[in-house]
Parts: sequence; structure tokens; C-alpha cells
Amino acid sequence: MAITFLNLPFALVGGVIAVIFSGGWLSLGSLVGFVTLFGITLRNSIMLVSHYQYLVEVEKVAWNFDTVVRGASERLTSILMTALVTGLGLLPLALGTGEPGREIEGPMATIIVGGLFTSTLLNLLVLPTILYHFGRFRRLSPEV
Repeated sequence: MAITFLNLPFALVGGVIAVIFSGGWLSLGSLVGFVTLFGITLRNSIMLVSHYQYLVEVEKVAWNFDTVVRGASERLTSILMTALVTGLGLLPLALGTGEPGREIEGPMATIIVGGLFTSTLLNLLVLPTILYHFGRFRRLSPEV
């Protein structure tokens, strides 16, 4: 579903803010950080959308506002833990950006931590709203 790609600008906002606050320079490490960040962000949005599909197709729940809230709340823990564990793991690298030997890892970690913050918030708040208005989840007809 192409709507999952809407989460990429959510990550881009945090990554760009992180670049600005870290000096405004893009490096090879920063670009690697953006690629990694986009992968994590897409994974989280795909996980949310696939859970909505599961609720509608397998559990036979009608696609309405209650389903949107239920799906987001049921995926809240897994999305938050992905972002939290990744962010906490990379935080020492992001904080030690200016140290010798961390010219690649530091900017990469800074981009990932900054982008995860905004993408996680927007993935749990804005993406379900967009999916509610523009997403179409239908029950599959039984096979004969």
C-alpha cells in the first residue's frame, strides 16, 4: 500500500532538524543515517497497516474510528520499543559526535535518533488519521 510511504516525510523532518542542530553539514554518515532511518520508519508503518488489515480481514472488525484507535493502541508497544531501543542504543554515539574516530558513526546516529523521535510520534498520531480518511480495508471474500 503506497500510503505507508507517507511516513517517510515524518522521519525526514526529524533528520533534517538533527542535521541543523548538529552543525548543518551532510556527510556520508548522515546519508547512511537517513537510509537506515527510512528503513526503520517504513517497517513501523508497514507493521501498523498490516495490523489494520489483520483486524478487518481475520477478526472481521468493521473499518471505523474504533478500529483505528484499537489498531494503533495494539501496535503502540512494538513501535515505541523499536524506536526506544534503537534510540537508546545510538544515543552514546550521537552525543560523542565530535570525538576522533566517530566522523561517520556520530552523524549517522544523530540523524537516526532525531528522525526516530518525530517519525514515532507522527506514525502513532498522524498516520492512523490519514489511514482512517484515505485507507480502504475490506474483508476478503471467502474462496470457493
